[in-house]
Amino acid sequence: MKIEQIYTGCLAQGAYYIESEGEVAIIDPLREVQPYLDKATANGAKIKYIFETHFHADFVSGHVTLSELSGAPIVFGPNANPNFSAIIATDGQVFKLGKITITALHTPGHTMESTTYLLKDESGKDYAIFSGDTLFLGDVGRPDLAQKAASMTQEQLAATLFHSLRTKIMPLADDVIVYPAHGAGSACGKNLSKETVGTIGNQKETNYALRADMTEEEFVKEVTDGLLPPPAYFPANVKLNKEGYQNVATIISENKALSPKEFQELAEESGALLLDVRSINEFVNGHVPGSIFIGLDGQFAPWVGALITDIQQPILIIAPQGREEETIIRLARVGYDNTLGYLNGGFETWKKEGMEVDTVQQVSAETFAENMKNSPLAVFDVRKPGEYQASHLEEAIHTPLDFLNDSIDKFPSEEPYYIHCAGGYRSLIAASILKARGHHNMIDVAGGFGAIKKTELKTTDFVCPSTL
Repeated sequence: MKIEQIYTGCLAQGAYYIESEGEVAIIDPLREVQPYLDKATANGAKIKYIFETHFHADFVSGHVTLSELSGAPIVFGPNANPNFSAIIATDGQVFKLGKITITALHTPGHTMESTTYLLKDESGKDYAIFSGDTLFLGDVGRPDLAQKAASMTQEQLAATLFHSLRTKIMPLADDVIVYPAHGAGSACGKNLSKETVGTIGNQKETNYALRADMTEEEFVKEVTDGLLPPPAYFPANVKLNKEGYQNVATIISENKALSPKEFQELAEESGALLLDVRSINEFVNGHVPGSIFIGLDGQFAPWVGALITDIQQPILIIAPQGREEETIIRLARVGYDNTLGYLNGGFETWKKEGMEVDTVQQVSAETFAENMKNSPLAVFDVRKPGEYQASHLEEAIHTPLDFLNDSIDKFPSEEPYYIHCAGGYRSLIAASILKARGHHNMIDVAGGFGAIKKTELKTTDFVCPSTL
């Protein structure tokens, strides 16, 4: 028996490759499926099943394409009603894979079709669960995403999840391994661990949602308390996962390598968003006017989904040379399929052609601190609420990046001001959006709050986020 977790940090997502006696199951695959096919071929094995734990909201799964290319059936749990051929498993249905078995345990609550898959080894012993978004390490799946589809309130879904955990998962032995669909950084839960593999026993000891003495009322309150609104792209991803989508290879083939002039003309004709995915320093020092920065080497896909509100938005890409296809794939992972092309040769080609270039004004934390003493300006903190509440500059105005599109009018239109996040990635995203909306007088603080804390500027006393 072979189990491999294929973890994608940008999405904080775990897909799984399971093999026994030449037969393979894939659980919650990414949209680009060739690696799974290649792995099975290299091992002389054949994909027999494609299991989906639920209709994912935060990414487009690869089940449809993988089924088309491998011939393997897609398996969903009870209550799923996809627009394509699939096995809809009954609660407790067993699937044989070589010398092992995989049992579908219906665990509704995150969504009503949510299903945990229990793997039993060659001796028939419970070995591992693939818990999807039902159980994370340190948390459980948020119960507010399926309210409309399930015609239930988030409280009713949370209560359903309470019983799923206590009747299907908590009775399992403490040594059963837990393989979740997500880790820290995912918007599918509130308090996910950075670890990506655990055990039932460890979760009973450390996960607040699995406390043995917890009442249903307490569970509902704790699971629903402090939930931030989900990213706007989530419903569109659910729709794609349920109804189907085109092969990502087709999307790649339709994107064009464009000269600076062609890039500029197509931008004007299509109304495309110009997306620059290079590094922080590269964007600060020069970029195409009007372009938005969301760097590939940060939490790229989640920020795309949070800030580009129209999933059908035409997009033109400015990427580092050699990473154009990667950008197209990573956009497609979260359903942004309407990419039109990329700047051939990257930003250097744009500069060499003598095209107009814009920059971002940026200062070090030390310079920022000195300036604030001598001639203070407004300061905007774009970190998440928990980060801001834990500690912030006393004079900072909180404007979370997640909701920047709804708070542009909070920023001065004429006077200069400072902007910062924790380390510099998110504040530059915010600065680029503000510049694209006509704000050219913001000053980004390099290094963010991490660097600011080392200066003499006064910050509020630290409050541990777990006590907020």
